[in-house]
Amino acid sequence: MRDFIKIINKTNLKHVIILLFLLSIFIFISAVSYVDAVSTNIANSVFRLHVIANSDSDEDQELKYNVRDELLKYMNTISENCSSKEDVIKLAIEHKDDFEKIAKEVIKENGYNYDVNIKIGQFDFPTKDYGDISLPAGLYDALRVEIGEAKGQNWWCVMFPPLCFVDVTSGVVPNSSKELLQDNLDDEEYSLINKNNSENEGITFKFKLIEFFQNLVLSKKIDMIKF
Repeated sequence: MRDFIKIINKTNLKHVIILLFLLSIFIFISAVSYVDAVSTNIANSVFRLHVIANSDSDEDQELKYNVRDELLKYMNTISENCSSKEDVIKLAIEHKDDFEKIAKEVIKENGYNYDVNIKIGQFDFPTKDYGDISLPAGLYDALRVEIGEAKGQNWWCVMFPPLCFVDVTSGVVPNSSKELLQDNLDDEEYSLINKNNSENEGITFKFKLIEFFQNLVLSKKIDMIKF
């Protein structure tokens, strides 16, 4: 009788282990699917700017900011009537040569002869805060500006909606930019990136979940590049 009970207990234990294993797989797949869907929707709503300095020297870093300022001024001028990411990307492509020309002029005016490489495509971005908006790590459409050898520190921003123009003294994104984001995201997705909702434990957990998986993917890509 005791041997029979032991067999039953062992059998039940195996079933429990199998069920827990299957449940873990289900939860993992569900989490990955959720992260992929939300990350894709967020990424599809913004067009970002990535400026890479020639080196980490103080002079090259200062030059990077000078180039950034002029490019932002120009982009802000030509895109002020744009209401969608697609319109901004189209403008960026059409004026790609202008971006390169402006960058080269700034570099020359500052006494350097670095070359400039302008790329428009999809690039990996780490998690970044823009005032009270926080964008998770992931693959984003962006205008990428490589100055000289492009071995210096990066500068990241968002050209659409125009989060590059955050009031740094108040740390608050203009309402017009938030409205553009809200128009392209559902309520939960917008809540995820709005830091004013950071006290909501559920929202915070979901953002951390997205951040974890995206950083995991990003680290694997970096390891592959190194290899």
